[in-house]
Amino acid sequence: MRRNRAEIRPAIPDPRYGSRVVTKFVASLMYNGKRSTAETVLYTAFNKIEEVTGRRGIDVFDQAMRNVTPVVEVKPRRVGGATYQVPIDIRGERRQALALRWLRDSARRRSGHSMMEKLAAELLDAANNAGNAVRRKEETHRMAEANRAFVHYRW
Repeated sequence: MRRNRAEIRPAIPDPRYGSRVVTKFVASLMYNGKRSTAETVLYTAFNKIEEVTGRRGIDVFDQAMRNVTPVVEVKPRRVGGATYQVPIDIRGERRQALALRWLRDSARRRSGHSMMEKLAAELLDAANNAGNAVRRKEETHRMAEANRAFVHYRW
């Protein structure tokens, strides 16, 4: 018998922008519980974006999230001794979690001086439909498209 499902606690909106997604991204950026450091990194990245583009940092972040958020993914499914990559639709919470994770990891892997600069550059690239995070999403979609023949194995 399975245990109870974890209770989903809604994120508290971010104090500066009033956005739950920004709160989740700060939590994702955080190391060793240092929330104020993660907030400083994100807000400084937003300020750099505003200097470069003249657009609000939160608007660029929202555009980047829209461009990085996946719609389908593939899951391995064993049928008769063979393993098929079966495309499945992703529910909303997982879409957002994947997009945030891909943005964070792509920014961390970039070459640059500080995390603020790397994050600002990755967000700008993602908002312009470029960068590693967007490439990751397109790769996921390509795999799902290539394995569309196995969609009838969905469960």
